[in-house]
Amino acid sequence: MDKLEGVSGATLREKLDSVEGAKETKRLMIAIAYKDGVPVSELAERYDIPKSTLYYWLDRLAEKPLNAAVADDDRPGRPSELAGPDRQSLFTAVEQTPESYGYDKSAWTPELVQQHIEREFGVSYSVGHVRRLLRNEGVTLRN
Repeated sequence: MDKLEGVSGATLREKLDSVEGAKETKRLMIAIAYKDGVPVSELAERYDIPKSTLYYWLDRLAEKPLNAAVADDDRPGRPSELAGPDRQSLFTAVEQTPESYGYDKSAWTPELVQQHIEREFGVSYSVGHVRRLLRNEGVTLRN
C-alpha cells in the first residue's frame, strides 16, 4: 500500500514549509495526505486529478530526491525565433535611443520593442513575451 515507504511524513512536512510554488505545494499536500492513510481514489476525487497522475507523483517522490520530485521536469519547447546575432542586435538596439532607429520616441517601451522586433527581424511576439525576453536578459527600459 505505501508507495512512499522510504519517505517520512516529517520530511514531506518540512519540505512543504520551504516550497513556494502552487504545484509543488499541491504535490506535497497530496503526498502527506497519502502518508496519513487517505486512499489514492479519494485523493483523485478530492483534487480532481486522475489516479494515474497521482501514482506518477507518488512514484517520483519515492524514487527521486525530494527537490526534483516535487518540481516539474524541464520540457523542451519551441526554440526562440529570435536567436544568435539577431537576438544580440536587439539587445544592442535597446541600449541606444529609439530615435537612432528611426522611431519618433525618446525611450523604448515593450510595445516599441515588439514593433522593432517585427520590423527588423520579421518575428511576431506578444508584448508579454517581449517583457519576459527583456527581463530574462536583465534589460530594464528607461522611460
